[in-house]
Amino acid sequence: MRVAPARDRAPAPREPAGVDNRIVVGGAALTWRALPTPTLPDPAAVLAHRGVHALAAARQHAVHGTELLLSTQSRVDAAMRTELLEAGFTVGVLDDDGVQPSAPARPRAAEPGRLWLLTSGSTGRPKRVGHTLDTLTTVRAEQPDRTWLCPYAPGTYAWWQVVTLSLTQPGQHLVVVEPDELDDWPTVAAAHRVDAASGTPTFWRRTLYRDAAALARVPLRQLTLGGEPVDQAILDQLREVFPSARISWIYASSEVGASIVVHDGRAGFPVDWLDRKTPGRPTLSVVDDELVVTSPHHGAGLAGPIRTGDRVQVLDDRVLITGRLDSDEINVGGSKVSAGVVRGVLAGHPAVAWARVTGRRAPVLGRMVVAEVVLNPAGPPSVDAGVPDEAALVRWCADRLPEYAVPRRIRVLTEIPVKETLKSDV
Repeated sequence: MRVAPARDRAPAPREPAGVDNRIVVGGAALTWRALPTPTLPDPAAVLAHRGVHALAAARQHAVHGTELLLSTQSRVDAAMRTELLEAGFTVGVLDDDGVQPSAPARPRAAEPGRLWLLTSGSTGRPKRVGHTLDTLTTVRAEQPDRTWLCPYAPGTYAWWQVVTLSLTQPGQHLVVVEPDELDDWPTVAAAHRVDAASGTPTFWRRTLYRDAAALARVPLRQLTLGGEPVDQAILDQLREVFPSARISWIYASSEVGASIVVHDGRAGFPVDWLDRKTPGRPTLSVVDDELVVTSPHHGAGLAGPIRTGDRVQVLDDRVLITGRLDSDEINVGGSKVSAGVVRGVLAGHPAVAWARVTGRRAPVLGRMVVAEVVLNPAGPPSVDAGVPDEAALVRWCADRLPEYAVPRRIRVLTEIPVKETLKSDV
């Protein structure tokens, strides 16, 4: 057997720095290094069958730089699959048998190192945003050893935030929660000594609603919230359960990356952060009540100021993100109502676990404010005796909102709705 001279050999694949971090996925404990190594097409749109397959694809990309779009079957419908094939991706489900590929009619050359994300689709159909492993890696400073919970759908921006931390930094271990484990994740997390967890406000509200006592048994030192508007009520509820933990909320998106990080326990961010220019950090602005971000962590082709589509409200010394611009504002007889502000008032009721506020057509006024709530199963008593009814919740709002912003109908649901992205339609 002839051995090629060193100068003729291809460079050995370079493993990421976190390759020996512990991973718990699908009930199995292993490391990044011990994951199966799939052979992926290039470029590939990989639809992961389970969490372990998603992690294997992420490691394969980190080592080999294969052009990759990673998602789940449920997030890629027939129209999106066709769109990906037309864009030159080989589309396939990755499971224990490898990739089951569908090849594009017009193959193209791969773009080395490119990672693609599908947006959450909150403004319509999901779209592709280009990144690299470097632009998705937002935590670079040395961190204390942590065991992180990752409950997110594979391939989302939030999933990559947690995964890149574990891939790139030694001592950042990972416990992955599969969709069928979501209702019982505190038990899984406590068993594996998870001390850091990232989730949407809906994820945290749903956990508090289902079993606050089980959550309290998880030895959390770091709690992170993002992906939806973060109000004071959920921050206060988590602080009550974890008085000594650091609680952070992060504003991040596929388009602009991680742009805002707040650790002070208050909703919103300080108003003096607006229009502050700091090298290497995002610049935050407000234009016509919309958050505008200029970020060094932006997706491919998105340099400069990016209109986020998120509505903000400046109250005293804080800038609050209240919701999506196209759905947050309700026009009631010519008066503008922020659905997010009303939702925050309802969420502040001690018996309310979750709330959604929308506008409904109404005679004369054009629109009226309506709401849905989920009540705590055994929460503290309301300002009225016992479990509050619709009238009690309306009175609660009337004491805190102008008359035109008070919900005219409040429906009680029995379960907090959640999508695969861990978000509600709020």
